[in-house]
Amino acid sequence: MPINRPYGGPSELPSLIPLFPLEGVLLLPHSQLPLNVFEPRYVEMIDAALAGGRLIGMIQPAFDLAGRPLDGGKALAGVGCVGRITEIAESGDGRYLLALTGIARFRLVKELEVGTPFRQGEVDFEAFRDDFTPGFGAEAVDRGALLRTLADYLDANELEADWEGIKNAPNEALVNALAMMAPFGPREKQALLEAATLAARAEMLIAVTQMSMARTAGEGDTPLQ
Repeated sequence: MPINRPYGGPSELPSLIPLFPLEGVLLLPHSQLPLNVFEPRYVEMIDAALAGGRLIGMIQPAFDLAGRPLDGGKALAGVGCVGRITEIAESGDGRYLLALTGIARFRLVKELEVGTPFRQGEVDFEAFRDDFTPGFGAEAVDRGALLRTLADYLDANELEADWEGIKNAPNEALVNALAMMAPFGPREKQALLEAATLAARAEMLIAVTQMSMARTAGEGDTPLQ
């Protein structure tokens, strides 16, 4: 995905960014996330981002161990990912259709008290320096295991995929695209985001997918009469 402004490290990103909380939505470094923005406060956020560094921090609401949102859904997760607006179009009816290209994950230091209708936070990128290097750790991914699990999942759900495109995708693009598209809940998505390495993210994706298939198979069993 083309980007006009490369970022070499944490020092090249601001410590204060607008925050876009979306449950179950995942943005990962060097990956692209399409968004349809229509709420007035977030339309204003996009306008502000376009007037500045074109940066938006994607972050999920925080959940407890039982999957319940904390503080009525107002509390935010501790880790998100900042993206740069690399594509944008106006719909003509007040919406923005845009794409964010992921740059790096961040830790949320604190949410700021601001006068804008959209939320803003102080963030720290230091723990995720490796995110600034495209393909970092890609050679450690067990690609074979990932593709076998994907094939099993597609077969179990009678789905098709562009295998030619999948086979040609680099490891980083493959792992991150599958993680972003995976139909899992917010806790699983957050775990995929926070995985320490690309290989760890791939292993987690395999494990979560296998557990999902096992649950589905179990639900299909009927008790003996």
